[in-house]
Amino acid sequence: MSMLKVENLHATVDGKKILKGLTLEVPAGEVHAIMGPNGAGKSTLSYVLTGRAGYEVTGGTATLDGEDLLALAPNERAARGVFLSFQYPLEIPGVPALTFIRTALNAQRRARGEDEIAAPAFLKLAREKAAALKIDFEMLKRALNVGFSGGEKKRMEILQMAMLSPRFLILDETDSGLDIDALRIVSEGVNALRSPDRAMLVITHYQRLLDYIKPDRVHVLAGGRIVASGGPELALELEAGGYERYEKAAA
Repeated sequence: MSMLKVENLHATVDGKKILKGLTLEVPAGEVHAIMGPNGAGKSTLSYVLTGRAGYEVTGGTATLDGEDLLALAPNERAARGVFLSFQYPLEIPGVPALTFIRTALNAQRRARGEDEIAAPAFLKLAREKAAALKIDFEMLKRALNVGFSGGEKKRMEILQMAMLSPRFLILDETDSGLDIDALRIVSEGVNALRSPDRAMLVITHYQRLLDYIKPDRVHVLAGGRIVASGGPELALELEAGGYERYEKAAA
């Protein structure tokens, strides 16, 4: 059974149709990549799945483990294990990164009926995960993402993923603005989260991210729907030939 199942999904933003009958399945244990031209609806899909305001679903369904995802509030989706890594992570002045992550983790645990994590256990876990991502622990005492470089912000997102241990991860152009070293560290962090009971959706323009995060399946999103699917070789074909023929097919 697929962990994520999207069927004939239609969505509008500011009255404009963006998703036009998108169908997608991602089984547990798999990493799927979505590639496509600008304006195809890649980020819209990630926002619809996570429940961002202003993205109106006008038709179709999306389920996580058989549960209607679209009926849940954003915080309920997060508690079920849905996580979105942003293209441009937000800065939150005045809130230390450690405080932010611990608050999020405990809110999710409470929503699932679990005990909150005690401070010593939380700090031990945070130190361990930060070291693996080459994050200076002192950085975690600073306001979240304030004054961080692009690479530091992305590493901080991957740290949040490692701490929250979500079941379904959506990475929205996580590679944008990263140099090769940061890309490798971020990718290693993502790969460390691969497991048989977790699935990932990697949204990207470029093959280079997929050299590091090897997908099981690649989907082409054009004109608001999935127009082709294949193995990792499809990403290489897109790199060589571009999206033009898929855009024509979608038109």
